[in-house]
Amino acid sequence: MRERTVTVVGGGLAGCEAAWQLAAANVSVRLVEMRPAVSTPAHRTGDLAELVCSNSLRSDNPSNAVGLLKREMEAMGSLIIAAARAAALPAGDALAVDRELFAAAVRDAIAGQPLIEVVREEVRALPGGPAVVATGPLTSETLHGALVALLGEGSLSFFDAIAPVVAADSLDMGTLFAASRYGKGGGDDYLNAPLDRERYLAFVAALLAAEKVPEKEFERDVPYFEGCLPVEVMAERGPDTLRYGPMKPVGLPDPRTGRVPYAVVQLRRDDLAAAHWNLVGFQTRMTFGAQQRVFRLIPGLERARFVRLGMIHRNTFICAPAHLDRQLRLNARPAVRLAGQITGVEGYVESAATGLLAGLSLAAELGGTELPPPPTWTAHGGLVRHLTERPAHRFQPANAAWGQMTDPLVELPREKSARRAAAAAVALDSIRAWRATLPWPVPAPAFPGHGA
Repeated sequence: MRERTVTVVGGGLAGCEAAWQLAAANVSVRLVEMRPAVSTPAHRTGDLAELVCSNSLRSDNPSNAVGLLKREMEAMGSLIIAAARAAALPAGDALAVDRELFAAAVRDAIAGQPLIEVVREEVRALPGGPAVVATGPLTSETLHGALVALLGEGSLSFFDAIAPVVAADSLDMGTLFAASRYGKGGGDDYLNAPLDRERYLAFVAALLAAEKVPEKEFERDVPYFEGCLPVEVMAERGPDTLRYGPMKPVGLPDPRTGRVPYAVVQLRRDDLAAAHWNLVGFQTRMTFGAQQRVFRLIPGLERARFVRLGMIHRNTFICAPAHLDRQLRLNARPAVRLAGQITGVEGYVESAATGLLAGLSLAAELGGTELPPPPTWTAHGGLVRHLTERPAHRFQPANAAWGQMTDPLVELPREKSARRAAAAAVALDSIRAWRATLPWPVPAPAFPGHGA
């Protein structure tokens, strides 16, 4: 392939994945990241691929849509999934990572690719030549304004939230018990705080009464993303909502009693040393003082020291069905592709997957061919369908889901689990065949010196 320089804007998961795939096709890349000179409300470092919310990339089971998406990405030489494997932590059947090791693995891979130049500056206008814009939901105001000016109707918005992290040495390990739901993974990958009915109802009451960060006027009409609701918003929906949501106790009998508690708060390891633990599903917009008071009502967290407190921030995304084609190109500026959460996918893995697709399709275009979209019965094809075929007036962010995919052109078993397993196998074979139509080899990320 003829070498040519492409600009990739944004050093998050989608941008790094797009840059990696382009470089594998012998395309020179300027990877432009504005941090640390210009930060965002959610980032804490200037690292490439910094994880700002959870440290979990969710299910690693290929019978789950996001688990299948991971397998498809691995078949195409994904940098992000390889880095996640290298920095993986015990997390049942989920893929969770040590944030710092994960960012270091991505950084080292990018630094070791001679065709990628990392540039630290803010991009204030859409690039003029071939480019991938992967600035995420926290796109800078100036670049957001450039998109609004181009697209006319502007961007949609929703709220996203971050869960708190506590220090292990401040937890009462005599109260908590180690277990994974239904014994998945290592069987004891999570810490669990059991609550009886009285303590659960007192905790819910405290959530409802706690002081919240006031909404600014421009935020009042912005909805929450249903997949990442603040814990107090869930509590407002009824006294049992949390007990059937992030505090569900099913599959978690207390080994000391043999009984399933009334409710459970789970903590997931946040780093390789197990020094920090994330409160699973406990994203919040409570004030910092209220968070410390309320979360210390959880058994075992009475003296918890908070390494990071929860927060909420506004995310933006475009109305993809109105503005993107199936190659993720902007209809109004075909030289520019979008990737990541700004397109209207939700989740780390989905964001990286769109970066992978944008990188592959742009590399093919620069080589004189147009790569067709991935088959619609693959997880990648399902994401493209979500971004391009949803009714524009009902478009909302979405994770990978089986419902986005069409049935493969083969007969599948009728029983659900067998059907999912067979469909996943067909999808994986199909994505390999689709990738094999490209004339350059699949990249093989490797991370010596990293990993659990």
